[in-house]
Amino acid sequence: MIHLRSVQKSYARGEQRVLACAVDRLDIAAGEQVALIGRSGTGKTTLLHILAGILRPDQGEIEVAGARLDGMSESARDRHRGQHIGMVYQTFNLLQPFTALENVLLGALFGRGAGHDAKRRAEALLQQVGLGERMHHRPGQLSVGQVQRVAICRALVNDPELILMDEPLGNQDRATGGQVLDLLLDIARNGGKTVVMVTHDPESAKRMQRTVDLATLRSDLGAAAAASHGGRA
Repeated sequence: MIHLRSVQKSYARGEQRVLACAVDRLDIAAGEQVALIGRSGTGKTTLLHILAGILRPDQGEIEVAGARLDGMSESARDRHRGQHIGMVYQTFNLLQPFTALENVLLGALFGRGAGHDAKRRAEALLQQVGLGERMHHRPGQLSVGQVQRVAICRALVNDPELILMDEPLGNQDRATGGQVLDLLLDIARNGGKTVVMVTHDPESAKRMQRTVDLATLRSDLGAAAAASHGGRA
């Protein structure tokens, strides 16, 4: 499902280039549930955005869901993301003027989930996560846990092969967040989906099948790049 080789991403800071992410090698099989862990500043979110095709690395090979992203244009990466990838953001990114159902349907606009049965699928997902009676409520009328469930439904509405999550428990209490995360993982497992979560929370990581520390992925690649760029990784 995911294959990365010699990937680097850096940013300009004044006259220097600061290395944000360096991965020597990463392989994740279809159907795996993997936590990518690391302290703040180790490039977790940068790596997640590279996997989603939101960011293009400075160098390296990236294969996700059968396609080489490193050679794609931005528009092609956008189409690939809409067709194959569902994302759950740390801040959930729901649109306040729209209902829960409408927010989920927005996720179907740019992917293969668009079509006459999108509403049926969105309603079924909201029912599955216990929001059947709340689907016509706006985000401001929902609890944090319910908002997270809406974000999960939006990520799933296109039936993606890959689900990417950025610190999914960062904005709520551990008990509620853990229950919602377990629900998502159960849905993903039953559907044979691959899940990749970046987190600094050990309790979240324990819920996944495998944990990978970003520090172990950098190898000598990151150190050499940081030295050549004159910055710190």
